[in-house]
Amino acid sequence: MTLTKLISIVALGLTALHPAAHAQAQNYPDKPVQYVIPFPPGGESDYVARLQAELFKTKYKQSMVVLNKAGAGGGLVWGQLNSMPADGYTIAGVNLPHIVLQPLEGSVQYKTDDITPVYFYHFTADALVVPGNSPFKTYQDLVKAAKEKPNSINIAGSGSLSANHMAHERFNKQAGVKTTYVPFKGTGDLISSMLGSHVDAAMTYLPFAIQQKGKMRLLAVASEKRHPAFPDVPTFKEVGLDWVDGAYRGVAVPKSTPKDIQKKISDIMADLNSDPDMRKKLADGGFDIVDISVDKMPEFMAQRSKVYLQDAKDAGLGKK
Repeated sequence: MTLTKLISIVALGLTALHPAAHAQAQNYPDKPVQYVIPFPPGGESDYVARLQAELFKTKYKQSMVVLNKAGAGGGLVWGQLNSMPADGYTIAGVNLPHIVLQPLEGSVQYKTDDITPVYFYHFTADALVVPGNSPFKTYQDLVKAAKEKPNSINIAGSGSLSANHMAHERFNKQAGVKTTYVPFKGTGDLISSMLGSHVDAAMTYLPFAIQQKGKMRLLAVASEKRHPAFPDVPTFKEVGLDWVDGAYRGVAVPKSTPKDIQKKISDIMADLNSDPDMRKKLADGGFDIVDISVDKMPEFMAQRSKVYLQDAKDAGLGKK
């Protein structure tokens, strides 16, 4: 018997052992998908999930039910993810650097390796925003006030050990100021506090600044170049900071989800992400589109984790 024939026989045997799993992947999706967003309604993750759900129903003739389940800056859902059904019909929103940074503190019920991302679809640049009636008209105004009265400026953000928290620490370090970070459950939750001027500023993302344009004022953005919606607002690089960063968003599944189902979900999310109308809505909204599929995930996660862990070390974040 030749080696080629032997390999073929073994492959056929493995297929016969798992006919249900192969049929499941082939027919996926043949019922509604539950899409758990680990943040309150109104934030970037929620907004894009609802766009994806609408397009999913059009393309695949099945419902994608978006369920908001906030807690611990996303950590509540990520700690429960591996106990959820592993059949591909439960997926969860997942964020970087959150899933790398949160376990450093030891207060969440998961480790980074417990999370199984299958696709990352966009990136949002860090943005420093103030209420529309703020006395700070420019980035320089805020920095001047922060230097004159250390720890007098409160800056809101989504979650602890999150992209916003890391951005706040970076701002303090690079701008040479001392400001106080105020964590909220999610981006959507801090809007009322900003509008009521209960906090002085927010370390958030570019889409937030676009959505709240006219009500709030963008002072600086951590992108490579200025956004067309804010041609007069400088990048952090332009004001002298070495800073181009933000948050990645994607979807994850329970770790025991079959590999072929993981691949199917990754392919479907890539299909949604490539839709021309979807791409235009995201680009106009300040989202930078990325395409990190499940086969690219190990290398991508290793590379990003190395960066985030070094940033955390530099900022003195984690267990004290």
